[in-house]
Amino acid sequence: MSVETRLENANPLIYQRSGERLLTAEDEDEDFADPIDDREIFDLIRSINDPEHPLSLEELNVVEQVRVHVNDKESAVSVEFTPTIPHCSMATLIGLSIKVKLLRSLPDRFKIDVHITPGTHASEQAVNKQLADKERVAAALENSHLLEVVNQCLSSRI
Repeated sequence: MSVETRLENANPLIYQRSGERLLTAEDEDEDFADPIDDREIFDLIRSINDPEHPLSLEELNVVEQVRVHVNDKESAVSVEFTPTIPHCSMATLIGLSIKVKLLRSLPDRFKIDVHITPGTHASEQAVNKQLADKERVAAALENSHLLEVVNQCLSSRI
């Protein structure tokens, strides 16, 4: 986590984590091709660490299952995320972390759209434009410092 002297949102609301997904025999059967669904994507991103707080994106209500949409047949995944405050300077980093997690976890056939929940951030259009631009995302991931911060967000808590 990045250490700053002053947190933008020093006292965020903390939400209860949703229950774990119950796995069926079909889920565990490697010979059965089950489609990727909203809950599976949510399970991938819910535990991403917030860059400012020692909490997950789910615990801060930045990501919710109702804001995840998957169309397996069309190989499309859409995730809306909601920053904790309208002027959150970490919004692009959070979106990048979500996108990287999905790029690393999903088959290449998927088109991944990560964007801010409409009306929840002052720079919504600019952040969404950056996250939708493949070249900007690739350039950001070539920055070793930024990649290290993203990897910290994606790492498991000890």
